[in-house]
Amino acid sequence: MKRTSRAKAIGAYTIAAWLSAAALAGQTVVSAPPNKYTPQQDVQLGREAAQQVSQQLPLLRDDAVTSYVQNIGDRLVAAIPGELQHPEFQYTFHVVNVREINAFALPGGPMFINRGMIEKAHNEGEIAGVMAHELSHVALRHGTAQATQATKYEIGEVIGSVVGAIIGGRVGNVVAQGTQFGLGTAFLRFSREYERQADILGTHVMADAGYDPRDMASVFRTIEKESGPGGPQWLSDHPNPGNRYDYINREAQLLRVSNRPHDTAQFQSVQARLRSMSPAPTTEQATRNGAGRNTSTRGTSGRPALGRPELPSSRWATFDEGSLFRISVPSNWRELPGNNAVTFAPEGAYGSMGQESVFTHGVEAGVARNETHDLRTATDELISSLSQSNPRLSRPSGYDRVSLGRSSSLRTVLSNVSDATGEEERVEVYTTLLRDGSLFYLFGVAPRGEFNDYEPIFRRVASSIQFAR
Repeated sequence: MKRTSRAKAIGAYTIAAWLSAAALAGQTVVSAPPNKYTPQQDVQLGREAAQQVSQQLPLLRDDAVTSYVQNIGDRLVAAIPGELQHPEFQYTFHVVNVREINAFALPGGPMFINRGMIEKAHNEGEIAGVMAHELSHVALRHGTAQATQATKYEIGEVIGSVVGAIIGGRVGNVVAQGTQFGLGTAFLRFSREYERQADILGTHVMADAGYDPRDMASVFRTIEKESGPGGPQWLSDHPNPGNRYDYINREAQLLRVSNRPHDTAQFQSVQARLRSMSPAPTTEQATRNGAGRNTSTRGTSGRPALGRPELPSSRWATFDEGSLFRISVPSNWRELPGNNAVTFAPEGAYGSMGQESVFTHGVEAGVARNETHDLRTATDELISSLSQSNPRLSRPSGYDRVSLGRSSSLRTVLSNVSDATGEEERVEVYTTLLRDGSLFYLFGVAPRGEFNDYEPIFRRVASSIQFAR
């Protein structure tokens, strides 16, 4: 299983509501949330992350397509409200040559929009709708605002995971690998409140730029309809605040649209140009091919050269994970240093694929922010996020009620095809809610043929958990 960007120690994060209905012609007022970082730090972080993204993803080098997207972006940037304009920000727009419907914008302004998003749009307004939403995250500085919630960590320790979460999927995991503390789950996605903010501000930006804000609502339905098996990554990375389609349309009725762009011929020309090109690869294909050029840590199959792990020792060792929990594991399992998860595995059971870490035997534990305060829903969302970096992971057929750290918890067993070995594996999942509402999880991983031998080990690890709060 690919190691996930999970939190080693995360406190409770309560996102205050920043939207308030107010008098400006009935429009909803959107205010930027508290942020202890400077706009210059947003720019620095976004620039560094953009360099990594450019190395990991295939950018489309086509002047006509890039210029078209740049023109839409420039029009939207000019429409950002003055109080949210940051002179330091450097807005740039890049097209990624992959087929999924997805887009993301990094702190300080760099935006990446997938070719698949442009190809599937019904009109230019739908493209503008996605871009306006992403630009709103940047203008409101949501990335570093989320990092502000992690007051016990310094920016260099958290921002890689924050930016990795913004990007999402395989490339997001790669970007997140550069941090000492893995906070990918804590910042797995923007909170639902931040999503709502970006939706509302995005409608205002669209209207001022001459686009019908209802196209933003329509594009969300386009994404759901046009996405293939496994669900749309964009909606996985951007949680629905609830009634999104309805409240966007209600907001749109309060807005006046002027100076509409009427050049539909250019939109059609760009779509035709894209469709005349060779089909775009999936993101998984593109990133796997790119990683395959680095053979220094791989065997001849393109997979890491893993050894045969030792059997679990009969002796056990106990580890304290910050002030959160205590866990016991076989004494010949080591805690992997400098990675983005609390993972314990024996020698020969872990390695690297490009810049990603994988393990075939062992356990991973951490804490994830939970906004639902419902254990089953939170667990479903956790597994959905795990499937972004493990696309062949099965969905749970059901959950068993068990006890974990004297707390009521859920347990299920999933199947996956290991990228490390190409063989089927089993993933045992335990989850429980902590007192602050966050979600604790424990994954136990072993090949299918060895799972019956390892399952008692995983259960014993689970029974050893002691929570400090």
